[in-house]
Amino acid sequence: MKQSRRIKLVVVGIIVVLVCASGAWAQVRQEIRIPDIMDYRTLKCDFHIHTVFSDGNVWPTVRVDEAWREGLDVISITDHIEYQPHKQDVPTNHNRPYEIALSAAKEKGILLIKGAEITRDTPPGHFNALFLDDVNPLDTKDLLDCMAAADKQGAFIWWNHPDWKPEHVGWFDIHTTLYEKKYMRGIEVVNGRTYSPSVHQWALDKNLTFFGNSDIHAPSLLEESTSEKHRPMTLVFAREKSIAAVKDALVDGRTAVWFEDKIIGREEYLEALFDAAVQIADIEREGKVARFTLRNNSDLPLDLQRVGNIGPRELILPAGAVVRMRLNASGEEQPIELSYLVRNFLVAPGKELRVDFAIAGQLKIEVEAGLSSQ
Repeated sequence: MKQSRRIKLVVVGIIVVLVCASGAWAQVRQEIRIPDIMDYRTLKCDFHIHTVFSDGNVWPTVRVDEAWREGLDVISITDHIEYQPHKQDVPTNHNRPYEIALSAAKEKGILLIKGAEITRDTPPGHFNALFLDDVNPLDTKDLLDCMAAADKQGAFIWWNHPDWKPEHVGWFDIHTTLYEKKYMRGIEVVNGRTYSPSVHQWALDKNLTFFGNSDIHAPSLLEESTSEKHRPMTLVFAREKSIAAVKDALVDGRTAVWFEDKIIGREEYLEALFDAAVQIADIEREGKVARFTLRNNSDLPLDLQRVGNIGPRELILPAGAVVRMRLNASGEEQPIELSYLVRNFLVAPGKELRVDFAIAGQLKIEVEAGLSSQ
């Protein structure tokens, strides 16, 4: 009896150790602080990722774990339909990655959108289709038939990494056809480590939805997302955190791209992000002298360069930074006007967001933003 009791105690002790160990190894999510804007929620998204069901190197549930750990809200597994180098080991089943990952995504509160990558030689290139019901009808040789099958399901289709083969970069007749048929409604301005100014300009000229994604194939070794180191992502400004709201935002073009230290997108959204991130407080006026606090309440670094006559020539506001400023005004009753370019907020290739501050006193603070005239 004593030996049996001793064995039970040992077993219980082993279980306790294992439970404690499992808790110690539990994943930790690094929340990303990017403010909500314009009555929309800002969702952090990656719509271009791969698994072993095409040319990726991880199981679908691993992609969910990585996304949760890195602070994402929405992902889409977009395995290639036509290219499956692991098919001797992983049978062709186009819907299976989504089915495998769905339970894990629900458990972690990640929105998982069913998608696939349509893979053709460049030109015309690769395209991602999101919000699919069934990937199988897209497995057809003719590109327009494939696009029509996706469109019939109400998919949102966009052009991936248009310049990944520099010798074939260009907007060709087939892209005009896809654009005019409204099969192609978005474009990937950032893919992995690459930002394309020419694609950025196409997005503006053609009124295409901006995308920036990781296109990840290998396991992610990033333990946490920071302002200095994070995966490229699409910021979606949605009415709520739901798949329907994400689709609505993509159709309306309500996105921006976070790439390295840069925010890339349309002026109205970058202006709103800046206004929501920056807080001016603790204003004191003593004659011609004004003192105030400038806060960056986000994980977006802000790199400001003066274009007016007052204020520091350069002003760096790292994520979460607080700066106390002292400025001289031309007169006691005159507002102090500051004009800066946000050098890492790109509203067009080579063009930075301009912001103008008017600081009059305790109760009057106005911030207006507009496109730089460079």
